[in-house]
Amino acid sequence: MSAQVHVPSLFARVGTASVLTLAVTSSMLAPGLVDDAEAATHSKKALKIAASKKGAPYKYGASGPSRFDCSGLTVYSFKKAGKKLPRTAQQQYNKTSRISSSKRKPGDLVFFHSGRSVYHVGIYAGGGKIWHSPKSGDVVRKAKIWSKSVWYGRVR
Repeated sequence: MSAQVHVPSLFARVGTASVLTLAVTSSMLAPGLVDDAEAATHSKKALKIAASKKGAPYKYGASGPSRFDCSGLTVYSFKKAGKKLPRTAQQQYNKTSRISSSKRKPGDLVFFHSGRSVYHVGIYAGGGKIWHSPKSGDVVRKAKIWSKSVWYGRVR
């Protein structure tokens, strides 16, 4: 005796694989949107976490919770937001999705470069500003993007 499966009339005679096709493609109707929404959520959380570290002193090689270098701040912020990043600014650049300056959003990473080498990273705060841990003797702070030699990356 074979089992009977009730298939709504909408799908009844569309084709032999219609229910399976619908099941597979319904989750793919807008590829990338789920990833973009998830990326935005993690990025906004990371931005808030970085901002909460305002005034924390710079320390080369430090990744929190009370001292940071530039990539240590991004590693810490995204880890607390649920995303793992590699340790250095260059490695982070290599791991992110490239985006244009016109598509940048708060929470995206801003990579400062000289030629093809990335030497600094911050988290885009909107309005042409970033949260970053700049250098020895300084603290985590919000600052204007001071260079045109920047690339933008989105953590997925």
